[in-house]
Amino acid sequence: MWITGVKIPCQPWGNVPEPCPNENEKTWFLRLIQKCSTSQRPYMDFDWSKMEKNQPGRVKNKGGAKVLGMARQEQPKIYHIVHIDRLSSIIADGYLWSDARIAQNTAKGTVIGMNTIKQRRLNELTLASHPHLYVGECVPFYFCPRSIMLYLIFRGNHQELSYRGGQEPIIHLEADLLSTVDWANQNGNRWAFTLSNAGAYYFEDRCDLARLDEIDWQAVHSNQWSEPSVKEGKQAEFLIERCFPWQLIDRIGVNSEYVYRQVVNKLPTIGRRPQVEMRKDWYY
Repeated sequence: MWITGVKIPCQPWGNVPEPCPNENEKTWFLRLIQKCSTSQRPYMDFDWSKMEKNQPGRVKNKGGAKVLGMARQEQPKIYHIVHIDRLSSIIADGYLWSDARIAQNTAKGTVIGMNTIKQRRLNELTLASHPHLYVGECVPFYFCPRSIMLYLIFRGNHQELSYRGGQEPIIHLEADLLSTVDWANQNGNRWAFTLSNAGAYYFEDRCDLARLDEIDWQAVHSNQWSEPSVKEGKQAEFLIERCFPWQLIDRIGVNSEYVYRQVVNKLPTIGRRPQVEMRKDWYY
């Protein structure tokens, strides 16, 4: 099999599957990708308008354009925001935990979410793609930094938000979506993504990477979200059951030099040390 001119072995898939009837090339390729481990994905960013399937088991780049990501964005990233005083316990545990798991133990550090919405996610809202799995049993991520939730924290005037410490102590934990799905599939953690806020009563969810196009990516990356439809689309979430491993955090974004130094000092001297960056553009 060839992908953008790079030959890779067909194992462990055996024969590369033919597309199903009425299946377009993108869906076929994503279906194939889901069978691969991360190490078997040499390069997965394609401008699908420049791709053609010229014989069974072969995908060829027609060339001429910069390869872009999945007809949506370059290698989708996911972001979890957390108060810096929780970083040490996350590193010590080796995981980010769901609210359901946190509720069973004494939370270590500052909780920044809204309690009423947390309770709704824990006790009322379930996923259509995984019946009986509550939203609160999953670790939530956004598909962008500078989220609407962070804006509420920045303003600090929402009546349901008990945290009033501002955005400076809030850090962004960034991970790769495809690597996360790969880990989840290998470890039996169910996952899904939503098309809007998973704390609302009317959200839709999916558990098929081939349907990522249903996310409104323009809304996700918009900095202007006064329009209700944009506001809803920007709050699309990725949810992973039970826990998320520290080992998959690739980058930490911070808002100030002071917090940068704090984060660097908290990182272990041995083991996973994600890249730490000052990212003013991730904040308000």
